[in-house]
Amino acid sequence: MPFAALGLCPAIAKAVAAAGYTEPTPVQAAAIPAALAGQDLLVSAQTGTGKTAAFMLPALARLANPSEVRSYGPRVLVLTPTRELALQVTRAAETYGKFLRRVRVVSILGGMPYPVQNRLLKGPVDILVATPGRLIDHMRSGRIDFARLEILVLDEADRMLDMGFIEDIETVVAATPASRQTVLFSATLDGSVGTLARRLTRDARRIDISNARTRHENIEQVLHYADDQRHKMRLIDHYLRGVDVDQAIVFTATKRSADEVADALVSQGFAAAALHGDMNQGQRNRTLGNMRRGNLKVLVATDVAARGIDVQTITHVFNFDLPRAAEDYVHRIGRTGRAGRCGIAVSLAGARDHGQVRQIERLTTRAIRVHVVPGLEPRIAPTRRAPAGPTRRPPNRGAAFAPRQGAGRFAAAGAKTARPAGKPTARGAR
Repeated sequence: MPFAALGLCPAIAKAVAAAGYTEPTPVQAAAIPAALAGQDLLVSAQTGTGKTAAFMLPALARLANPSEVRSYGPRVLVLTPTRELALQVTRAAETYGKFLRRVRVVSILGGMPYPVQNRLLKGPVDILVATPGRLIDHMRSGRIDFARLEILVLDEADRMLDMGFIEDIETVVAATPASRQTVLFSATLDGSVGTLARRLTRDARRIDISNARTRHENIEQVLHYADDQRHKMRLIDHYLRGVDVDQAIVFTATKRSADEVADALVSQGFAAAALHGDMNQGQRNRTLGNMRRGNLKVLVATDVAARGIDVQTITHVFNFDLPRAAEDYVHRIGRTGRAGRCGIAVSLAGARDHGQVRQIERLTTRAIRVHVVPGLEPRIAPTRRAPAGPTRRPPNRGAAFAPRQGAGRFAAAGAKTARPAGKPTARGAR
């Protein structure tokens, strides 16, 4: 089914074609006609399925007709859990709406100076993309009028609840017109997310997308057991020197670890940088810009900072630390294997992490095969029940190697920390 058959106006269909898209994804084919009809929607879809276009295209179609209410306030409000996702949605709105007349998109998010945001909100706004906390600040200051709001979108609602935004969401919803159309996207519609969704919507249509992409069948999932942090660094070094690595994301549990791992990778000669919540928005934007332009090979990020990263050339995802919640594993590995490509997800676990591994396997209903790199075998690994089927060997990326120079607590024993001349620095890239 081509996009033209979904009922989009010619200006939007032209923008979609100019962006290089011809066939809608399953979530787009299911959600766009229902949204155009004005239905409330509850959509269960993972990242990487094309969900941003699934709600933004029908929202823009609504803007093709003038509002009946005189106000400067937004006609479409999109709430996202993180700044990166908010910026991604903003870029999508600008891309798909570039042939519409007088569509103004404004982002309101943490890390951006208040005076700048105040100026943006003084003029008419058609689409407002915001993180909940910063939006509440402007609402309390009386800078936002929802009198003409027609569509409310909650993107990655499950993540917003995990981050403790439930009260902020309810405050925002209470300030919007009861006549609004509500569209909620989430990786799952069970539990507290389902309860919230039922409270916010009216006769909503539920759409559950389950396909090869959401099951990550295009992503090879690998598990290595490691003795300590230095052992993990040697395993990552082994993979990154492989010829099949284009760009990679390394996930860490803390902001401090993100900085330390990035510095260690830079000292080993890789173009790497960290991305986390302690960086201001300008630093985060520059780092992501360098990643998208190919100036960085490795991005070391925390879970929150990595939300909304959509770089199609990411071939590998490394879980330096296993996620605390199994659901975050699905979001992490979804950063690779984008746009129909294949990807590799490598998880590094300690001997005591067996329980977390089992939680991930139960959630994904898929056993993660344990791989061992010759010369980098763990001294002690837990006994795991072997999954059914033949054991697959990891790709041959070269012979074993001696520990390389590192940085901080990840440096090899006896090694001195030194930055190669002319190499980009992790902190400089931030």
